[in-house]
This record gives sequence, C-alpha cells and structure tokens, in this order.
Amino acid sequence: MTQTPTPRTEPVADVALARRIQDGREKILAETRKIIIGQEEAVEHVLLTLLVGGNSLLVGVPGLAKTLLIHSIARVLDLNFSRIQFTPDLMPSDITGTDIIQQRKDGNRELVFTPGPIFANVVLADEINRTPPKTQAALLEAMQEHRVTVQANTYELDPPFYVFATQNPIELEGTYPLPEAQLDRFMFHIRMEHLAEEEEMEVVRETTDEVEPELSPVVSRDDMIAFQELVRRVPVAEPVLRYAVNLVRASRPEGKDSLDFVTKWVSYGASVRAAQYLILGGKARALTQGRLTVSFDDIRALALPVMRHRIIANFHAESEGRTTDEIVTKLLGAVPLPKSGM
Repeated sequence: MTQTPTPRTEPVADVALARRIQDGREKILAETRKIIIGQEEAVEHVLLTLLVGGNSLLVGVPGLAKTLLIHSIARVLDLNFSRIQFTPDLMPSDITGTDIIQQRKDGNRELVFTPGPIFANVVLADEINRTPPKTQAALLEAMQEHRVTVQANTYELDPPFYVFATQNPIELEGTYPLPEAQLDRFMFHIRMEHLAEEEEMEVVRETTDEVEPELSPVVSRDDMIAFQELVRRVPVAEPVLRYAVNLVRASRPEGKDSLDFVTKWVSYGASVRAAQYLILGGKARALTQGRLTVSFDDIRALALPVMRHRIIANFHAESEGRTTDEIVTKLLGAVPLPKSGM
C-alpha cells in the first residue's frame, strides 16, 4: 500500500518570524519614505539584499539619492554606517585598516591594528569605479568572507555586514571598470532612474524646507540576523529551482542548444551565482509578501537585477544597440516554465 506523502508543515517559530519580516518590511518602508521619495523598485531591491545578507551595486546619475538611500536604511535598522569615497589615490589599507606603531607605558613599542572604514555593518563604496583594481579588490574578501586580512592577521567583521557600491554611468573618463569576477559578487545591479515630475516636485519641496524628517530605528540588528537565517530555511519546489537554473544556463552562448539570439549577442553568460541569487532573492521576496514558498513569479521578477551585470554582450549586440536588459527580457520569453509548474 502506497502512503500519501505528509505535507510539509512549517515550525510555529518560523511562521511567527515570517510575519515579523512582513511587518518589519512595512515599518522600514514607512520610515524610509520620510526621506526617500519614489524609487520604489530600488528600495525594494535594497531590502531584499539586506534580508539575503548580500551586497548590491547601485547605478545612476548624480542626484538620485543613492547615498541617502543606503544611509537612511542603515539608520532605520540601527546599524553602523560607513561611507568610503573611492578615488584614484585610495589604497587598500585605507579601506581595511593597518598596523601602526604605538609606544606602551613601559617604553616599548608594539604594532597595534587600527580598523579601517570597512569595519561597519553597512558599507557604502561610493563611485567604486573611480579607484584602481588593486583597491577595488580589497573589498572582495570582505564581501565574500566577511573578514579582512592585514599583515597576515585575519579580522572578522561583525554581523550583519553589507556592502553597497555606487557607480555613475555617464562619467567614464578616468574610471576603472569593475572586473567581471568582482561584478559577479554583487547580488543585484540596481538601476536608479529619474523620478516622475510630481515626485521630483515633492523632492524639491521637501529638501528646501527647514524641517528635516526624523528617522527612528524599527528593526534591530539581531532581527536582521534572524531574518537572514529564516530566508535560508524557506523551501523551494523542484520546478522553481529548475526554472532558475534553466534561465541562467540559457544565457550562455556555448552549447549546441543555445538560443539563436544568445549566440548572436552574448560573449559570456551568467554564472551559477546568478541562479543562487535568483533563489535566495526569491525566498526573501516571498517572505516579504507573506508567503513561505517561492513561486515562478518571484524568479521572473528578479531576473533583471540579478542577471543584467552577469551577461557580457558582444560587439554584434553593441553595434545593434542591444542591452543586457533586452537580452534578459528575451530570455524570460524564450525559456519555458517546467511542465509540473506551480
């Protein structure tokens, strides 16, 4: 006699924590909107980055409140915030910190480590493409391992730890494009666009007033750590997992089954990290909407910010004016949902 599989039941504690995530999201958005007007999609993607425990890249012209957004979120979460202005003369030790010689009371000298600005909960790497690759690389270990190594000594970074980097897409002279290996470590490529007319009117009205809104912490750092742990525990059905993997694999031009437009326009497709972040982002998105399972819509909604910086277009695409956003959009139309879908 074949037994019917017992439906998965979520622990009561996880259900309660999921409700706290949804409630916390609403409180964070309410506080953030006191200062940040519009940019709803960008704010949402920043929140998903925080819930996953990832790092994201914000791209937009000056004046779109990229720095203000990240600083405001840090204040609302009561997290230590650090801003690093990347410049051509910035050295790795300016980020990580360095050993300095100090004289002790007994007259002897000793090396003492002085932490750099990377030792914060939320680090904003402002205009990261303004500094040489050697200094950009100083972020890699911190972003991936949540630790830094200085003079053969390793120092752990206190959780939660996030890196948000900004780029200005219109000033390219004197910049150092991020290597693909470093771009791949960013969960999302978040694009910030100019606001609608009425939203821009509101920005000008609010920022020229004498009263500055007060932000109040609404979620603790311990809550954020607990939220990140819950995201990892959210179940993912096999068809949804397969769809995320198929979507990423379809972006690669190699292979006899490659899509025609991918072969024509793409030099290199997305890495396995894209599939990982599609799933993790999908879990976080489901929780913020009060669900404990990931849907195909969660994956599709995050395809652009997850994949746009992981696909390298070739000269054919550039000559035809094709963007990676167009390529990802065509992939969403070309890759079918698994038959045993949800």
